[in-house]
Amino acid sequence: MNDVAAAGRRGRSGGGATRRAERTAVHFETARFIERNIPNFEILNEEALQIIEWNAETVLEEIGVNFVENPAALALWRSAGADVRGERVHIPRGLARKLCATAPSRFTQYARNPERNVEVGGKNLVLAPVYGPPFVRDQAGGRRYATIADFQNFVKLGYMSKWLHHSGGTVCEPTDVAVNKRHLDMLLAHMTLSDKPYMGSVTEPSRAADSVEMSKLLFGADFVDQNTVMTSLININSPLTFDSTMMGALEVYAKANQAAIISPFIVGGAMAPVTVAGTLTQVLAEVLAGVSYSQLCRAGAPVIFGAFVTSIDMNSGAPTFGTPEAAHITYGAGQLARRLGLPYRSGGAFCGSKLPDAQAAYESANSLNMALLAGVNFMLHACGWLEGGLVSSYEKFVMDADQLGTLHHLAQGVHMDTNGQAMDAIREVGPGGHYLGCQHTQANFKSAFWRSDLFDYKPFETWAEEGARDTETLAAERVKKMLGDYQQPALDDGIAESLRDYVERKKASAPDAFI
Repeated sequence: MNDVAAAGRRGRSGGGATRRAERTAVHFETARFIERNIPNFEILNEEALQIIEWNAETVLEEIGVNFVENPAALALWRSAGADVRGERVHIPRGLARKLCATAPSRFTQYARNPERNVEVGGKNLVLAPVYGPPFVRDQAGGRRYATIADFQNFVKLGYMSKWLHHSGGTVCEPTDVAVNKRHLDMLLAHMTLSDKPYMGSVTEPSRAADSVEMSKLLFGADFVDQNTVMTSLININSPLTFDSTMMGALEVYAKANQAAIISPFIVGGAMAPVTVAGTLTQVLAEVLAGVSYSQLCRAGAPVIFGAFVTSIDMNSGAPTFGTPEAAHITYGAGQLARRLGLPYRSGGAFCGSKLPDAQAAYESANSLNMALLAGVNFMLHACGWLEGGLVSSYEKFVMDADQLGTLHHLAQGVHMDTNGQAMDAIREVGPGGHYLGCQHTQANFKSAFWRSDLFDYKPFETWAEEGARDTETLAAERVKKMLGDYQQPALDDGIAESLRDYVERKKASAPDAFI
């Protein structure tokens, strides 16, 4: 370990290979995280908010939450003043809210390229790709189990996507690598194939610890001790259950001052009530318990109020997306998060479709626009999600990533400066003229309108002559081009060597496990 750290320190002095890579790199534009200039949509009035907040604390006090197989957590809660009965923690009214008050309202997640740093909270929106699917799909190969090569491809696509601010986490689950070791390869891909911010592993506390150690090799131990370089997803086993695996990972990250999304996993009608107010009550109760526990581990640790919400089809039991009920819950949860003074995670390009088709487009558009208006600060699953989250789709990844540009432009609001008012253009053109050649149009035409980099705007005849390609076909061609153009961002040789050495030694230290 000391030898690896020493190698990393030596490598940080720089090198000719790094400078050569910087000179020959493909340069492309990456947008800064979104800073909203539009109001949030608020669906709940003050009376409704107060009722939900009161009911949530009633749930914590009277019903309680389970912290299973975690005696240390129970001891912490007991010392904080909670009533612990077996594994059930009853939190007195006001205690969770008091503990949550030490969590920051916003924080910076640092990237290895400082130009890619993101600010989480306030009026900002950070976009991150799909997370967790065991399958991938592309036009040529169809649906199949994901591999580490697929994972690396998605990291490359995310790195090159203009409107995507974050590399994400488990963009797909590489099933050809042992379960107990795949987190190492995934982290190595995020750290070396991209220079955007990334997420750590949460599937076992020791894997969260590996994430922290590898981040120290990448950034330097002192920097990681003082700054947030990872955001990670901590799911709550709804209803009202906190398992030792996720809480163990949360403990590692909170103690290391690394950010965690505390996110109930809500499927309305299965893991929560069928009503909007009832679901919001449970979401708030679970988030209050999870965030307050993170603050028991380390006061001031950065956390994000998470709400992943869908409903089910009552005939088939399948999850549904882009529905009005999910929108109501997402809007309401945003209001509750802001009242707690916490950054908010929700939304994504959600759909239940098996293909990147019209159903996928409608449902994803509904979900993306809803999240923008709900005041979401960190949007996981912003591109690539297919089949209810079971599939990472290559074509949908670039289709969604292209459409994220609309969120950037919507968030700008209406410009009311002198240029925005355009009075000089109206005077110049006058009655009966046209604006195509006027000075104002010439000065603004490059940036006036958002334009897709993917969709076909050609006349019918040209489109037909070029093969009458649909959007999925255009997306497949774009995937091929992006991966062909990809060049790895420069990374100091010593740091890269130290990361590879860490991964190799950790893999060699234990036999493969596939369950």
